[in-house]
Amino acid sequence: MRRALWILAVLLSHWRRHQMQFATLLIGLIAATALWSGVQAINQQARSAYDRAAATFGGARTAMLVALDTATFSQELFIKLRRAGWPVSPILEGRVQINGLSVRLLGIEPVTLPTDVGNAPRLGASDLSSFVAPPGQTLVARETLSDLQQQEGAVPAISSGAILPPLRVLPQLVPGVLVVDIGVAQRLLNKPDQLSRLLIGKAKGKPTSLQSVVGDQLQRVEPDAETELERLTDSFHLNLTAFGLLSFFVGLFIVNSAVGLAFEQRLPMLRTLRACGASARLVNTMLVLELVVLALIAGLIGLVCGYFIAAALLPDVAASLRGLYGAQIPGQLTLRSEWWLAGIGISVVGALVAAATSLIKAIRMPVLATAQPRAWQQVQRRWLILQSAGACAVFAVALLLLYYGQSLIAGFGVLAALMLGAALILPAFLELILLVGQRWAKGPLALWFWADSRQQLSGLSLALMALLLALAVNVGVSTMVETFSRTFIGWLNGRLAADVYISASDNTQGVAIRNWLRERSDVQAILSGGRAEAQVQGQPVELLGLPDHALYRERWPLLEAAPRAWTRLVPGNAAFISEQLSRRLNVRVGDVVEVPAPGGTWELDIVGIYADYGNPKGQLAINVAALIRQFPQTPQTRIGLIVDKNDIPGLISALQKQFALDDRSVADQATVKAESIRIFNRTFAVTSALNAFTLGVAGIALLTSLLTLANSRLPQLAPLWAMGLTRPRLAAIELTKTLSVALFTSLLAVPLGLLVAWCLIAIVNVKAFGWRLPFHVFPLQLVELVAVALLASLLAALLPMLRLARMQPANLVKVFANER
Repeated sequence: MRRALWILAVLLSHWRRHQMQFATLLIGLIAATALWSGVQAINQQARSAYDRAAATFGGARTAMLVALDTATFSQELFIKLRRAGWPVSPILEGRVQINGLSVRLLGIEPVTLPTDVGNAPRLGASDLSSFVAPPGQTLVARETLSDLQQQEGAVPAISSGAILPPLRVLPQLVPGVLVVDIGVAQRLLNKPDQLSRLLIGKAKGKPTSLQSVVGDQLQRVEPDAETELERLTDSFHLNLTAFGLLSFFVGLFIVNSAVGLAFEQRLPMLRTLRACGASARLVNTMLVLELVVLALIAGLIGLVCGYFIAAALLPDVAASLRGLYGAQIPGQLTLRSEWWLAGIGISVVGALVAAATSLIKAIRMPVLATAQPRAWQQVQRRWLILQSAGACAVFAVALLLLYYGQSLIAGFGVLAALMLGAALILPAFLELILLVGQRWAKGPLALWFWADSRQQLSGLSLALMALLLALAVNVGVSTMVETFSRTFIGWLNGRLAADVYISASDNTQGVAIRNWLRERSDVQAILSGGRAEAQVQGQPVELLGLPDHALYRERWPLLEAAPRAWTRLVPGNAAFISEQLSRRLNVRVGDVVEVPAPGGTWELDIVGIYADYGNPKGQLAINVAALIRQFPQTPQTRIGLIVDKNDIPGLISALQKQFALDDRSVADQATVKAESIRIFNRTFAVTSALNAFTLGVAGIALLTSLLTLANSRLPQLAPLWAMGLTRPRLAAIELTKTLSVALFTSLLAVPLGLLVAWCLIAIVNVKAFGWRLPFHVFPLQLVELVAVALLASLLAALLPMLRLARMQPANLVKVFANER
């Protein structure tokens, strides 16, 4: 035991003499752990919210009975099933508007609610009477209370004018949901004696068969392991995980460089320990123990940093998920013990993986081996051909996934294979470029410049791979975001056709506002709209009522349309379908879609496909008059106005004064557009932050590689100094070499990044969201990103170059006295 401790103390003494290496090793592990664990903390928070949503008084995680073709069914079926011994509990679900905000209303029957409906919030016995007895209670999450701008105990009105029971906060409840007694829900939704579904509890005995009790009026739906919301958001979380994984590997490049140099510098120490009688197994065990201890220390620090990264990014992630998918994520970060353990484990495993090559070399190294700092670089050159062959194999996998893959995972697999293959083949490309430069060089110094760059390439290859991947991801994601931004703004100009938008609190106020507007000469046109919800082929679909006006015909963002599409829309037997819904249902122009309506099945001919970016639900656009005929309960609270620009401020002021409307209930087009763009920019703020983190870690990887090579470079530089080159000139030459290979890498990253952008736009976006964006290239943005990469490379190279420029001549003279 004492011998093992002495060996460990001797090994640790190396870090005391080489503090910069120790710092770079810890920085690599901390950066890798922090970015990975931060992303996983965000994903864990989101998935926890999905679980809460799925288990809110039963849901996708609970077996249930639903109607075959309609959204609701008679309450008599519930009574028959209870009498037949079925342990079922009724649920009625719908949406209501409160002060212009749409929320989900859930009616439950707490007495019959099964006890095994997942982790649903439970009502205590003391609260049951208050919930059921008049006036009852409306259970809400604290986040929902804040969004409604209400206080606990308030009794707000919904758009129909009906009054909710007093609001009461239930901490476990998911945001965006109001829970009331089912009788109250039937009154508020104007659906007397109607139910949406029946939750199924555990039966004590074998109940009567379902068909013998209700016939074919109901069907059983088994619980899902994955909810629809989880399926929708898989792409977003995969994207975050991909960023975290990329940053993690880039951080491991730093660790690999630091550990590689440390092992080479410690070979004389290892040789001495072996010569003194220490066995190879004991020495290597202590090397692993040392690495694990350092990984534990760095892992704990990385977890703390990851927590702060996650806390900083969580509001933007929540905004992204809410904007893209309608998912409600709490803005406060809560972490489980599994996250801490996983973070520590990934730090230890990552350190061992990064040091695996050096550990294997230490095991196989003969006892009398001499320390040669360049040996590990020369050995890596032998892998160049194997790396290139491996890259070709990986590219072949990418092509196979591109042609035969049909899932979102396959899309990310194409991206991963493409980037891995590019990283593997990068050294071969750089070797070829430097070889061409060497052949065209004239003069001894120029010839040495290119030859030495080739020799130095093996030591910088990992850092340059990290730079290539980070810059390619930046180029790809930035191109996609800029493309989306320009497309989104053009799409907004088409969708926001009116000059002023009004959201009435209820239908009565809506009628009063319309009557008042008809008396005003400054209002050129009143455009009434409406929205309803339905289930089409098992998909939740939003029905959007469009007014018949020339402005919509001119601006609506149609991607594909049948002849006389707008004319065919007016009678009410035709519809436009959103791009994402057309892909989900595999519906094209000319097909027929059947929509369940209160009066029966509504058959709609598809006469156009339009872009609907950012909508988590599929959408059908139909004539608003036809929508109200088929869905009489549609709130008629949405009003658009055509007004001269000079009259907008006065009209808005008069509306607010006449009907006590706030800024959320009435706004002009410019305000709505600015708010939409603000939400859009916030949606991609997390992507920009992760881009910056990744590029920063790549810069640190390059810095550590240059520091790692600094001492091993002296045997190549000392003869030049002895022949008359000054130290500042040597530093300038070294800086030029570093920036040259960084420039070559950056230029190679540009086409790779554009290919990444194409994959994101043409494959991942289509699989994840259902829409495809046009592909654009932005040259100025590419120049800016390459300049940022070169600036990061310059900053990374400055410290080693300054040390070389200020190096004492005695250190260079010592090179000639060393054993080489």
